[in-house]
Amino acid sequence: MLIAECYERGDNLQQKAIYLVAVSVLSCIYLLFCLPFLSLAIEPIRIGVYLPMTGPVAAFGQMEWAGIQAAHQMHPTVLGRQVELVLVDEKSDRIEAANAVSRLLKKEKVKAIIGSATSSNTMAGASLSEKAKIPMVSPTATLPLVTQNKKYVFRVCFIDSFQGEAAAIFAYRNLKARRVAVIVDRAQDYCVGLASYFKKAFTRLGGKVVSIAYCQTGDQDFSAQLTSIPASQSDLLYLPNYYAEDALIARQAQELGLNIPILSADGAQAPELIKIGGKAVERLYLLAHFAPEGAATPLAKEFMKFFKKTRHEETSGFHALGADAYFVLLDAIKRAGRADGDAIRTALASTMGFSGVSGVIKIGPDGNAVKSAVILQVSGGQFRYLTIVKPW
Repeated sequence: MLIAECYERGDNLQQKAIYLVAVSVLSCIYLLFCLPFLSLAIEPIRIGVYLPMTGPVAAFGQMEWAGIQAAHQMHPTVLGRQVELVLVDEKSDRIEAANAVSRLLKKEKVKAIIGSATSSNTMAGASLSEKAKIPMVSPTATLPLVTQNKKYVFRVCFIDSFQGEAAAIFAYRNLKARRVAVIVDRAQDYCVGLASYFKKAFTRLGGKVVSIAYCQTGDQDFSAQLTSIPASQSDLLYLPNYYAEDALIARQAQELGLNIPILSADGAQAPELIKIGGKAVERLYLLAHFAPEGAATPLAKEFMKFFKKTRHEETSGFHALGADAYFVLLDAIKRAGRADGDAIRTALASTMGFSGVSGVIKIGPDGNAVKSAVILQVSGGQFRYLTIVKPW
């Protein structure tokens, strides 16, 4: 304003020229120093998401994506900037998972990543995220190896060492099992690891794993694995696998007249378990991350109400954990004060007592969440809440 007034009062062309030069210099300074900050304030914060939207475990990815989207609708901004989600389908495949993360890092230029649903595919992308120093938060990758020797990889779910021990304690104390048969999917790191943790804990309690048989993701016939179980005198069948294989095993066990309880894991908590298994999965027990009946935090109640209103369905464990991955990441960005990889990583590693949808979450420098688990049972074609298991 002052320059403009001086220009009007200028006595000669030389003075007016000086004033015009001054205006040009100040304009350049403004463009050089001010516009980048204005642009930064307007530019959205891009968060990458890679999940199995198709393929054998697509139900996991689809549920987690629905949870992430609902959480984003509830909290679409952070630090005064819009959050933009970029989804890439990893097609339930390890190679595709690595390709998805590579695309998010190199092409999409994301500031953080949510994914993936399974441990194997999370690990396939984690090394790339670690190298790029871009934080990654998995909703449901429970294998301890996922975060081992990683500084930028985190999770909002409990880990399999805790889940395996909790399952063993429930089997021994609550179900009074003493002799257990196990059928495990050797194609999945998650399944193999969980079976190992269960066996160690169950043996330590005084029980015995009397039979271990193996299958592969996508198998349809489990008669060979099941026919040897009656001779082992097992009083429980432990299936630490994903929903499709567990449902088919339960059906074929029923057809063979194998009438013993079945205990499964968090990978079985999908509607498809009940759709495929039908009456054969009635009374099946499983460990899980979330049950609406056990949800106690204010955010859980708010989210469940919002999810039911917008999605017209109840909140499942995978919905809740997808939402928690988003909420925890946003909380870290807010505490970091900027969308910078190192700053976000430091904030994530100091997450203490975050009241999420699936419960209260603590994350340490090792990237692992410390939280409770719940025991569910299929009853009347629904997952029913039985009890809660706290970390010890």
